[in-house]
Amino acid sequence: MNVNHAFRSLDIGLPEDILRRKLYGDFAGAQRLIALRLADPDLPQALRDCLTAQAEMIRRLPGEYPYTKAQALARLRANIPDFTEEEFDRRVDRGQIGWIYTEGEPHFFGRFFETLCKAEPDFAKRAGVTLAGSESAAKGSETDDRLDRRIRLMKEQGQLTYRIRIRASLQLKEETFTPGMFVRAHLPIPAACDQQREISLDRVFPATGSPAPENALQRTICWEENMTENHPFEVEYSYLHTAVYHDLEGAKASGEQPTFCTQEEHPHIVFTPYIRNLVRTLTQDIEDPLEKARRFYDFITLNMRYTFMPSYFVLENIAENCARSFTGDCGVFALLFVTLCRCAGIPAQWQSGLAAEPGFCGAHDWTRFYVAPYGWLYADPSYGIAAVRAGNEARRKFYFGNLDPCRMVANNAFQAPFTVDKAHWRADPYDNQVGEMETLERALTYEEFLRDKQVLSCEEL
Repeated sequence: MNVNHAFRSLDIGLPEDILRRKLYGDFAGAQRLIALRLADPDLPQALRDCLTAQAEMIRRLPGEYPYTKAQALARLRANIPDFTEEEFDRRVDRGQIGWIYTEGEPHFFGRFFETLCKAEPDFAKRAGVTLAGSESAAKGSETDDRLDRRIRLMKEQGQLTYRIRIRASLQLKEETFTPGMFVRAHLPIPAACDQQREISLDRVFPATGSPAPENALQRTICWEENMTENHPFEVEYSYLHTAVYHDLEGAKASGEQPTFCTQEEHPHIVFTPYIRNLVRTLTQDIEDPLEKARRFYDFITLNMRYTFMPSYFVLENIAENCARSFTGDCGVFALLFVTLCRCAGIPAQWQSGLAAEPGFCGAHDWTRFYVAPYGWLYADPSYGIAAVRAGNEARRKFYFGNLDPCRMVANNAFQAPFTVDKAHWRADPYDNQVGEMETLERALTYEEFLRDKQVLSCEEL
C-alpha cells in the first residue's frame, strides 16, 4: 500500500471507541485500539487505509498543539505584559486560538501568537510585531502600494508579465545527518500552465537532480543520494509569468458549460449534505455559473477570518470544516471555493506554489475556475480576505477572476503524486510548496530539515 494514498479513505471515519479517545486526547489509547483493528486480516481495505492514515495523524497531532493554557499566556505576556486571561478566553471562544484536548486538558496551537498578529493589526501593534509579505501587509504599506500598482497596470494594459528568478534549497539539520545515509529530496519547481512559459533550470546542485516533466501535476526536482557530507540540495530557476486581466463587471456566462473538473476528490473535496445545502442557499434563484462562483467567493471573503493552520497532514474534511468554523488559511479557503464550485457543477482546480516578489517569497495556494465563454478564470480568496482587512474593496473584487503576476505555479492539482513518488509519508500529503525529504527507513518531518527560498530578481516586462 502506498501510505500517502491511504488519506483518500479518511472520510470513512474512525470507529466510535477510537474517535472518543482521540477527541479526549488519549492518543496512546487510540493508537492501541487502531493497532488491534489493523491486526485483523479480514479488516476491509478501505477501513484499513483510513486507520493507517489516522494512526500517523494521531502520532503527529500533539506536536501541533504544544502549549498548556499557562504556557500560552506566558508567551503572550512576554510581548504584552498586561494581556489578561479574559482576553485569551474570549479569543478561544471566537475560534481565534485553536486547541485540542491532550489527556483531557486543553492544549493550544503552536502558531496561535502568529495568527493573532496576522489577523488583528491592533494586536500586532500592541505586541510590537511588524509582519512582512504581500498577504500580511497592513493598509497603506509599501507592499499594498505595489500590489495596487500591478492591479492598475493590468487593468490599463490588459496583462502584466514578470521574469522571475528564484533560488530554493533543502538541507538536513546536523542532528538528522549520518554519513553514508540515503536521502531522497524533492524541491518544487515551476510547472507548465497557462500563466508560465520559458521555464529554465539555471543551476542545479548537486547536478544529479532529476526534474519532473513540465506538465507534472505536482512538479519537483528530485535527488537520490548516499550522502557522505551534509550539503544542501539547491536549484535556481527562472520563468516568465503572465497575468491576464479579466473584466467581469456585468459579464454573463454562455448557455453551454463544460462538465470536466466537477467531481469529488476524497477526502476533502466532498459534496456532504452541508456543502450541498450551502450551495443551494448561496445560489438560490441564480442560474448563471459566473454569478454562482461570485457568490461563493463573496461568502468566503466577506465572512471568514484568516488563521494559521496545523499541518494539513492532521486535518480532516478540510473544506466542510472551514464552512463550519469560518476560519482557515489560503489553502483551506481555496479548497472550500473549489468544493463549492464543483458541487454547483462549475469546473474548478487547485493551484499552488509561491507568492514571489522582491523581499518576499512565501508558500501560497489559490484556485482557478472555468466559465464559458471566458475559459479559465482565477480566484484568490485569501488575498480577498486580506483586502477586506485592509479596507480595499476594489482589490477584493479584483481577486475574483484575476491573479497578480508575482506567482510561481508548481502544482496544478491537489493531492497528486510526485513523478518520483515518496516511499514514506509526505510531510504534506496534499500540497508541495517547500519540499520533502526521506531516508530509506522513514519520512522526515519539517522539523528535521532546513528550507530556504528567495527571489533573486523580479523584472517587469
